Amino acid sequence: MIRLITSAVLVLFISGHSIAGQVHATLPANIDSNAKYVFYSHGYIVEGDNPKPVDTRFGWGMYDFPAIKQALADSHYHLIAQHRAKGTDPFEYAYTLNTQVRTLVEQGVKPTNITIMGFSRGAFITGLTSDKLSDLGVNTIILAGCGRLVWKKHTDVKVYGHVLSVYEKTDKSGSCEKLAKKSTETQSFREIAIHTGLSHGAFYRPLAAWVDPVKAWINAAK
Repeated sequence: MIRLITSAVLVLFISGHSIAGQVHATLPANIDSNAKYVFYSHGYIVEGDNPKPVDTRFGWGMYDFPAIKQALADSHYHLIAQHRAKGTDPFEYAYTLNTQVRTLVEQGVKPTNITIMGFSRGAFITGLTSDKLSDLGVNTIILAGCGRLVWKKHTDVKVYGHVLSVYEKTDKSGSCEKLAKKSTETQSFREIAIHTGLSHGAFYRPLAAWVDPVKAWINAAK
């Protein structure tokens, strides 16, 4: 009888608490103030109902959102990756992410244990969010998305905290050098160029070339 009661209590405890390594569509109901949290924002093509859309315009193939989430998941942190609706306004969504991050901090999570990350349109959203969180300086990862962050009409947008940029050498979105130059208050700014020959499509799938250094960087963040 004692064993049955103990087991029941354990099940209730686990079901009421999210476990690191899980993938969430939004903030988990119960926040662990000692845990790490990572937000991944997908590219524009995934907006809508299809988690595996195929690019036919540039020949970049299928964007495998489910596989990317699975590859980015890690036992050292909670991964939050929402499937955005079609036509989502990036500025409004950046405000939503800003609110979610501040909710974590209000519940005791250290800003250094929070990473915001995005690819392409998601990278633009991530940059906007980092700018809104300038007072916290959470970790920021930009994946092939510096183009819009350095356009003339967005010259006021800067990133903060520890920053990692990853881009593909054959992709016209290119380096984040200009973003790094204007973001004068970052704690660090590291950039990695990958060489897959797949242009923007290199980030449509969970290739080790970008997934491995991204996860290593997240887990090393303190």
